[in-house]
Amino acid sequence: MKRLGTVSYNIYCNFTNYGSACQTWALHQAVKKLGHMPVLVDYCPAVLAGQNPLNPYENMWDKDEESRRMVELTMSEIRENYAKFDRFYREQFTRTKKKYMSENFSEITSELLDGFICGSDTIFCIDEFGGFDDGYYANYPEMRGNTVAYAASFGSSHFDERTYGILNDRLKNFKAIALRENGMLSYVKEHVEVPVAGTVDPTLLLTSKDYDAMAETRQYEKPYLLLYARCYDPQMEAYAEKTAKEKGLEIIEISLRAINVKKGHIMRYDAGVEEFLSLIKYSAFVVTNSFHGLIFAVLYCRPMAVFTRKQAVCKINDLLALMGMKQFGLTTEGEEYQEIDYDEVHERIGEARKRSLDFLRMELELL
Repeated sequence: MKRLGTVSYNIYCNFTNYGSACQTWALHQAVKKLGHMPVLVDYCPAVLAGQNPLNPYENMWDKDEESRRMVELTMSEIRENYAKFDRFYREQFTRTKKKYMSENFSEITSELLDGFICGSDTIFCIDEFGGFDDGYYANYPEMRGNTVAYAASFGSSHFDERTYGILNDRLKNFKAIALRENGMLSYVKEHVEVPVAGTVDPTLLLTSKDYDAMAETRQYEKPYLLLYARCYDPQMEAYAEKTAKEKGLEIIEISLRAINVKKGHIMRYDAGVEEFLSLIKYSAFVVTNSFHGLIFAVLYCRPMAVFTRKQAVCKINDLLALMGMKQFGLTTEGEEYQEIDYDEVHERIGEARKRSLDFLRMELELL
């Protein structure tokens, strides 16, 4: 059994993120099933050292006075949400004894790790993290040649001649590389001499039964539509309200749009990871523009509609294509719901899951 450190975007962030927490948890469960001991590296990139998730406005995509006001109105829920995430990371993981940053990363040898896994999430996105983070690109001496990447994402990175050169050098740090999206897959294959593959997000390495143990019991008896918005989209909100009215559902909403209380929405920005999973599991319908909101709605076979957003077009479209659900990506409130053949969708996911687990197994054997 190997003791393997995972390095990803999770504990330290611009604002709490269900996807980051769930993909980290899922990767740890997959590594355990493959016979190894995962250890969450308490790693903070320099660019995130000064971020305050209790003040999400500074890092939001919606930058206007209305958004600022919504954050102020939601502050009590933001604090509660942060406390639940902090508890989740403390209780759900075997974690390194210390917090590591660039100035003390050499001390990680005291943790007696046999190797590292970088991933998942947008850890390869140089635009988001202000360049090539040494932890995410395995560029610390303790990680070079002793690390694999699993389901890493380049996000919306924009490379030029100079940064492509740096990228090519950083990719040499890995013994194998698995990417979550297709955009850079061919490029990476052409520029490294190690195994490279496209794999599913860690959350898809598991089934809904794996998450049932973590999801809390049903929180609402009345049937409801869950509206989970990663950024404000008036078209998506209008679609959710139209659908809820047609189906006689209450609306439970996870967003910072505190003003929607006046519309009768039950606002749940305070929800922790377990509550988030429960809200999806027991929903009568899900409307979201979240990559991981889409994943869990599909895993739990919920009637659902997904809207794309500027920051997630590629990853959502790639995921819909993988699942044979391209036609379910919506853009306006006027579009009609289509019945989803979940037997076919889950058959496709099962095939991709097997391929991904096989590649991850091979990666771990290299460490």
